[in-house]
Amino acid sequence: MLPQLKKLLEMIRFSHTIFALPFALLAAVMAWSVPDPERLVSFRWLHLVGILVCMVGARSAAMAFNRLADRAIDAKNPRTARRHLPAGELSVASVVSFTVFSTLLFVAGTCFFLPNFLPLLVSIPVMGVLFGYSYTKRFTSLAHFWLGLALMLSPVCVWLAIRGLVVLDDPLDLLPSVVLGLAVLFWVAGFDMIYACQDFEYDREHHLNSIPVRLGMGGALRLAGVCHFIMICLLASLPWTFLVGGPQLGFGWLYWGTLVAVTLLLIYEHSLVRPDDLDRVNVAFFNVNSIISVGLLAAGTLDLLVI
Repeated sequence: MLPQLKKLLEMIRFSHTIFALPFALLAAVMAWSVPDPERLVSFRWLHLVGILVCMVGARSAAMAFNRLADRAIDAKNPRTARRHLPAGELSVASVVSFTVFSTLLFVAGTCFFLPNFLPLLVSIPVMGVLFGYSYTKRFTSLAHFWLGLALMLSPVCVWLAIRGLVVLDDPLDLLPSVVLGLAVLFWVAGFDMIYACQDFEYDREHHLNSIPVRLGMGGALRLAGVCHFIMICLLASLPWTFLVGGPQLGFGWLYWGTLVAVTLLLIYEHSLVRPDDLDRVNVAFFNVNSIISVGLLAAGTLDLLVI
């Protein structure tokens, strides 16, 4: 049983939860830190547990479904042929069962937020978006942006889960989470374009869609840079969202200093990869982006709750 569970967690790259989870938690900290007494929502441990359960369930289900949908493609691609399903280390039935269990875990996790019914109401459409990503590269080069949209949902849904009753009274209250979510969208789309350069030849030969196939690897890397520039602009605008109706957020010097560091890290990430040199893609993909997500969570949390 334990060896099987270990293989399932390896299959979904459970450690990569670190990409989306920090932004979900940052959205939660923001949602609890709105200074307006009329909009204040108190911290609840059940809500924090619900966020963790939902994030683990949703991401696990989405990744397992992706491995199921792509198992034939992965089997033909030398880079992915050793993944658990094409290599025969896991059966289709076991991965289907894991996907169903993880989906039910996500839906059950929304019950931690009752009597706010919005998380339960949007749970099925959210899973539809997450599952839909697995088929996008079959018909559109914008699959990277669909993946970004899937991760964008995490801060927006967390905000709805914590502040849903406030949002129903004042939809502009949702604005900070949308700005943060859009930053996540462009961040993810950018680094996914970089990652997809590894499969440029395979995708082109097998008529799969991606930005590298559409624009070439040089064009994809440039567009990834544009996406990351937009991400920085969105993060810079986040503290000012209250000027157009959203709640005021008390970010200070630590947030701004971290944003400068994030900018430098993204520049470093892009310096690691060239069209003729993809050997350090995994360093750019995992190491740098993990530091970015965790760093923003730490800085935002300290700025809003401590400093």
